Amino acid sequence: MIKYLPLTLIAVIAGGGGYYIYSNQNTGTDLPESEISLNEQIVLDTDKGKAPKPTDHPLSINYLKNGEYPGSDLVVEQTLGAGSNYHRYIVSYKSEGLKIYALLTVPNAEKPEGGWPVIVFNHGYIPPAQYKTTERYIAYTDAFSRNGYILLRPDYRGHGNSEGEATGGYGSNAYTIDVLNAVSSIKKYPDANPNKIGMWGHSMGGPITLENMVVRDDVRVGVIWAGVVAPYEDLLSRWRRRSQNQAQPPSPNLSGRRSWRVELVENFGEPEENPEFWHTLSANYYLESVSGPIQIHHGTNDESVPVEFSEILYNQLLLADKEAEIHIYDGDDHNLTYNLNVALQRSVDYFDQYLK
Repeated sequence: MIKYLPLTLIAVIAGGGGYYIYSNQNTGTDLPESEISLNEQIVLDTDKGKAPKPTDHPLSINYLKNGEYPGSDLVVEQTLGAGSNYHRYIVSYKSEGLKIYALLTVPNAEKPEGGWPVIVFNHGYIPPAQYKTTERYIAYTDAFSRNGYILLRPDYRGHGNSEGEATGGYGSNAYTIDVLNAVSSIKKYPDANPNKIGMWGHSMGGPITLENMVVRDDVRVGVIWAGVVAPYEDLLSRWRRRSQNQAQPPSPNLSGRRSWRVELVENFGEPEENPEFWHTLSANYYLESVSGPIQIHHGTNDESVPVEFSEILYNQLLLADKEAEIHIYDGDDHNLTYNLNVALQRSVDYFDQYLK
């Protein structure tokens, strides 16, 4: 039996479209059942988020928790043109022996005591063959870089010049592992404050962010935009790529292997037949381990990722007694195009609240 949470819906009209705020600091009416319909069979285990029995399957959260992610020193590969008040570099680091490239920005003001706070930036799906370190998300990265943060945007393996195979973000934990090693690497960077690390993720970068925050405690605060953050059983049954603004690669995946959906069902059965296994794949069932507060953003007209996915995560965080905040932008798309400045400022303010 699902528990509905007392929430207050605050409607605000701003900029290019309306947005709604659900905050766990509010109390009042229940969130309408229609807005949490995908929660009916998932939420958390009844004993307040107790994680399911561990498994060593490579996709499982337990597998990630048992891994080692030493990272490496960051190596400057190229110095880029400076931003408005920050330096820009292409750097590299090591992840499972692979050389992974990343964009690094560093403020050019006097470094604060203890070093600059850090935002690790997890991009969404971009066809790996088309990916370039210095392209896409320019306005997004600039918003954080010019506000006094070191920013590290990993390319992921198989993207741009990074070594390795681009395996996709859902049938493999490889990209999450690359980011876990990125966090270890930026902690070694002399200008960074290793105790003030935040993480931002869009679309495919959303679950990467969530997984990082339940696997280790390095990340103090997370912000997720239009994240593919529902449990695997919903990804399996209720989600396919629906527009050219892709959140996931086509199936079969980039490596030529069969679809992860097909392989998992053949080997482990449908979720209703083997729920314990499917739960072990999803960070949603390990939220008691989440390392800090999470702010969530999503547009109601997102044609790539259902807005319900963000609502699922928000409600699960509340059930796990975790601090969370959600902003729903009425009529906006996968990239929050019509409320971009509002959403970016809210994200900056959220990081400021916990990292400065």
